[in-house]
Amino acid sequence: MKDKVVLAFSGGLDTSYCAKFLNEEKGLEVHSAIVNTGGFSEVEVKEIEIKAFKLGVTSHKTLDVTNEYYQKCIKYLIFGNILKNNTYPLSVSSERVFQAIAIANYAKEINAAYIAHGSTGAGNDQVRFDLVFHILCPEIKVITPIRDMKLSRDQEIEYLKSKGVVADWTKSNYSINKGLWGTSVGGKETLTSNLTLPESAFPTQLQKKGEENLEITFVKGEVQGVNGKSFENAVDAIREIEKIAGAYAIGRDLHVGDTIIGIKGRVGFEAAAPLVILKAHHLLEKHVLTKWQLYWKEQLANWYGMFVHESQYLEPVMRNIEKFLDDTQEFVTGKVTVKLMPYHFETIGIESEHDLMNAKFAKYGEENTTFSGEDVKGFTKILANQMKIFYSINGK
Repeated sequence: MKDKVVLAFSGGLDTSYCAKFLNEEKGLEVHSAIVNTGGFSEVEVKEIEIKAFKLGVTSHKTLDVTNEYYQKCIKYLIFGNILKNNTYPLSVSSERVFQAIAIANYAKEINAAYIAHGSTGAGNDQVRFDLVFHILCPEIKVITPIRDMKLSRDQEIEYLKSKGVVADWTKSNYSINKGLWGTSVGGKETLTSNLTLPESAFPTQLQKKGEENLEITFVKGEVQGVNGKSFENAVDAIREIEKIAGAYAIGRDLHVGDTIIGIKGRVGFEAAAPLVILKAHHLLEKHVLTKWQLYWKEQLANWYGMFVHESQYLEPVMRNIEKFLDDTQEFVTGKVTVKLMPYHFETIGIESEHDLMNAKFAKYGEENTTFSGEDVKGFTKILANQMKIFYSINGK
């Protein structure tokens, strides 16, 4: 009997090469699997399955982890208002670890001797996949033909042609990776430091003009309503916001950052729902959380986002941070109004019974009802003491 190998399969050139190579050159029984984190439609999933069987795999499996991905990661990215380098909502980096976990579990389920993926040796994904496999299934060997043999695109195409595989391998000008939490866009411009992506590179084009208000209802930090419509599943609410805000071509940008392997990287993205949700959620938190809750959330959320990006999701401290973030959301309930316009948006305001701007205590710059001017004089005098002592002793 042949040894089994689970191939993380996307249907692209690299994984198509792997499917043929592992079967015909390595003599392995190939079981392909695609992991859906919210970026594939039913039609796309079916097309990928057909392609896999045409390449001669023994079996093909679709592993849908969209809800798990939301519950165990996206939810905390929202709670933490996390944007890498104040720009990027961790669209791809957050989903890769869940794809790797699903592949590892599936490989153990079918008693596979090997796991294979089509990563090259030039990016972050090779680390993200390998690291999860080392932790969750160290007994299973990892095979990476494209990386190990340093294959060029032309070499892969010629090999597939020699095996009778007929397909249009014309390389698109832009590589697109779509998931529930945003779509990455890579192209020749993102390999430079001075060029920007053209309008045509983004998969979602401008469909609406003018202005439109969007109302988002949060309950304990999670999106549960959009324009008055309630959703039992936050994933559906995110998709609804993406449909509405995406029509205005909102959420486009270029992210520049440090890769896991130590080089600088640049990638374009569109993420209408993530950016609108994160900014709306942050605005609500400014109203309902205390100064120190906001401060410590920012510190820990920054670490959480960095660890997600750096493939450290399975580090136990991440579960500790998640408990902290969960606890901060107790009173993050209310409605946020966002104004949508072509290519940009504005957060307008909030309504919440937990709003700490409650007028019965004070109106900033206008009046107060809980302290007097004499109270402020004494408070200010005491507040100045330490600095007064320092400048008095040091003669400055």
